[in-house]
Amino acid sequence: MSTQATSSSSPRVPTDEEVEISLYAARKKIYPRAVSGVFAKWRWVFVWLTQLVFYGLPWLSWNGRQAVLFDLEARRFYLFGLVLYPQDFIYLTGILVVSALSLFLFTAIAGRLWCGYACPQTVYTEIYLWFEKLFEGDRSARMRLDQSPWNLNKLLRKGGKQLVWILFGLWTGFTFAGYFTPIQQLGQAVLSWDLGPWQTFWIFFYGFATYGNAGYMREQVCKYMCPYARFQSAMFDKDTMIVTYDSRRGEPRGARKRSADPKALGLGDCIDCTLCVQVCPTGIDIRNGLQYECIGCGACADVCDEVMDKMGYPRGLVKYSTQNGMANGWTRAQMIRRAFRPRVLIYSAILLSIVAALGVSLWLRVPLKVDVIRDRGALARMVEMGRIENVYRIQFMNASETERTVLVEVEGLPGIEVASERSVHLLPTEVRSVAVRVQVPPGQPSGSHPIVFVFRSTDGSIAVREKTTFLVPR
Repeated sequence: MSTQATSSSSPRVPTDEEVEISLYAARKKIYPRAVSGVFAKWRWVFVWLTQLVFYGLPWLSWNGRQAVLFDLEARRFYLFGLVLYPQDFIYLTGILVVSALSLFLFTAIAGRLWCGYACPQTVYTEIYLWFEKLFEGDRSARMRLDQSPWNLNKLLRKGGKQLVWILFGLWTGFTFAGYFTPIQQLGQAVLSWDLGPWQTFWIFFYGFATYGNAGYMREQVCKYMCPYARFQSAMFDKDTMIVTYDSRRGEPRGARKRSADPKALGLGDCIDCTLCVQVCPTGIDIRNGLQYECIGCGACADVCDEVMDKMGYPRGLVKYSTQNGMANGWTRAQMIRRAFRPRVLIYSAILLSIVAALGVSLWLRVPLKVDVIRDRGALARMVEMGRIENVYRIQFMNASETERTVLVEVEGLPGIEVASERSVHLLPTEVRSVAVRVQVPPGQPSGSHPIVFVFRSTDGSIAVREKTTFLVPR
C-alpha cells in the first residue's frame, strides 16, 4: 500500500514520444499594408457613403421632427413620411426577409463583396487602421514601434491613437443612440450631463463595441464571430465570382530579376513577393485557394497588379473570377452570362415577389387604425322610449402626421344608430379612446346580432369597417 501511495504522489515525467497539443491557436497580430488601386478606391467610396448615411440621417428633419427615429418610448417609428406602430411589425419582418434574400442573391452572384466593402466591421476596421497609420506610420513603422521599448515617442503615438479611437467610438455610440432618442435632445443631455441610464448604457456599450471590434479584434470577428463566414459555402458554387489566383499562370513561383525571362528560368509570373499576404486584412495567402477567411476585398488583386506592372507582366494574376471561368479560360462576358443560372433566377423571382407585395401593402396601408371593444360594465340596457342601448369603447390610432376628423356610423340592424357624438377629431399620431353609444328601436329579437362600425374621414380618403355584435336582452 505504501509503495502504491508513493508512486501515485510522485510527479509524472513526460516521455520523449509525448507531444502537447494546444486546442487554441495563439493570435498573431496582423499588420495590413496600405495599398492603392481600383478596389481600394471603391472600398473608400463605400466607407464614405455608409458613414455619411449613418452619421447624417439622425440630423435630417422631416415635418418638424427627426426624419428617421425609432421612438421606443412613444412606440412610434418614423421613416421620413411614414409612421409605423408595433402593430405594423409585419413590415419590419418583410424588410428583414428582403435583406436576407438580397444577401443570398448577391452572395450567389458575387461572393462576399458585402463583407469586403460595406460590412460595418470592415468599414470601421478601415477607419481605425487609417487612424493607426496617421499616428504610428505605415506597416513597417508600426511593427518597429511595437517591438521598440517604451519611451516618450511611443507613449505619445500610442496614447494619441487610443484617444482618437475612444472618441470616435463614443461618437459612434452617440449616433446609434440618436436613432432611438431625438439626437438634438440627446446632444443637449450630454452637454448638461443629464443622460438617462439606458441612453448612457447604449452610448458606452456601442462605443466600446466599435472600439474593441475595429481596434483590436478586427479579423477575429470575421473569422470566428461572424456566422456568415461559416454558412457562405452553402451559397457558393463554381459560377460565383470570387477573388482567385491563376495558379496555371503563376506557378511555379520564385524570385527573379526584372530583366530575367521567367520561361527560361522555368518560373511562372508570381515572383513570391508575399505582398498579397501583407495587404490582406485577415492575413491569408490567396495563392492557397479559396478560404472561408477571405472577405473578397480585392486588396491582393490591387497590389498584385502593381507588381505585375513593375515586372512588365500582364495584370490579372490575382483577380475576380469564377472557378469555372478559371478552369475553362472564359472571358468576363462568358462568366457574366453564367451568372443567370437557376439558383440566381429563383432567388430573384422570390425577392421581386416579396418586394412587390411589401410595396403594394405599404401603398394600400390605411393610416387609421380602429379597435372596437364592448363595454363590459354595461352589456345592454333599456333607455328612453324603450330603445336598447349598447356601449362600446373605440380606440382610434391616427397613423399619420395629418389632423383628421372621423365620422362614426353603424349598420347591420333596422333603425340602428349612433346615439353619442358622431365625429371624432384626431391630432397627428394621436391615440385616443372614445365611448360610443349605439341604440336600436324596441321590438328587436333577443340575442346577439352582428353589426358593422364604419369610420370615414371627412375628406373621403379613408373608410374603415370593423365588425362587432349588438346584444338585445330577453
